[in-house]
Amino acid sequence: MFYFGIEHEVAFVDFVGNFVDFSRAKFADFNQIIAALPEYANDSLCLHIGDAGIRKKRWYIEGFERFGLNEEFVECVPKGIEIRTTIHSSIQNTIWELNESFCLLRDVAAKFGLLPVLISYNPALTAYEPQPPLNAYELSELQAYPDEQTVNIYMVSYGPDLNISLAELPVEEVIQIGQKLTYYSPYIVPFSYSSPFYQGSLWEGLSVRTFIRTGKRAATRVFVEKPEHLISSIPALTKIARLPAEIGRIEFKSCDSCDDFSIYAGILALLKGLILDHSLPGYAIAPDTVMHQLSAREAFDNEKIYNTASQIIQAAEIALANDPDINLLAPLKDMLEKRQTPAHQMIRTFQTGGSIEHTLMQTYSSFR
Repeated sequence: MFYFGIEHEVAFVDFVGNFVDFSRAKFADFNQIIAALPEYANDSLCLHIGDAGIRKKRWYIEGFERFGLNEEFVECVPKGIEIRTTIHSSIQNTIWELNESFCLLRDVAAKFGLLPVLISYNPALTAYEPQPPLNAYELSELQAYPDEQTVNIYMVSYGPDLNISLAELPVEEVIQIGQKLTYYSPYIVPFSYSSPFYQGSLWEGLSVRTFIRTGKRAATRVFVEKPEHLISSIPALTKIARLPAEIGRIEFKSCDSCDDFSIYAGILALLKGLILDHSLPGYAIAPDTVMHQLSAREAFDNEKIYNTASQIIQAAEIALANDPDINLLAPLKDMLEKRQTPAHQMIRTFQTGGSIEHTLMQTYSSFR
């Protein structure tokens, strides 16, 4: 049996259209929103809570946690709010919960003067520089975890974790699936592209997030139970599970954020099909930076990206066979046929409206 979950990062603007990031907001600005949202019993059985007390709910403040020299938690510098679903045995129920949680967040945030917007890379700032500079304890912690050394990228980018697992699958097979999804990542992620802005203007491609982060942060993450199951790689393909519910979980981390959750449903169905498929030959421990950057610039206009995306959708359809989830692939097939991504619509809106602020405020239109 398959299990699914989604972690969806949300960025915000104020009612004037100002992008609300770490340069404009404090932890308390977002925390008042979190405090007004409900808490559900038993969520801790499948959702990681952490030691700092920030991740108590299905919504939490996404940011960079700062610590003192005595290892005590000092503050969390915010970049936005993350929504995470509980674990479901169906894609549809996962999407339903995400939709419900997003609507609750939208309504509460509006009471505090904020609107959720779709963007996957900060449209103005190119990097985050910790202030004050990292102390000795923080530097030692980051050195122990290579992926965490890219906080300058992490704090200006937004994207989901699309989580999928198959009950009681041997760890060797789970890791192999992670390698397969890592290999085919450049051909999957264009369906989600939504970061066509950089330094206050249009970028030359469709996903500056993919262009900058690939090779520095993981494309896929596999949670394992024991240290002997870890694979040495940079970025890390494997990680020790933090709670029993995480063991065997595969996080697909490459996608941009989406404001149409049917795209998430389609990508989860595609991942499910690729797990069931045994015809595709590609496997990789680390993501292919060159191919991801080509994909970020050209997406389906590039013939190799287009042809391989077509190939993996066809393989997924064959593997899913009579599974009803095959119907969830429809939005992806439509984008592929038109050679379009969500970023194309954002670019058209920008060219019509003339500003990034206007463009961002038109996103999540189905939720307005």
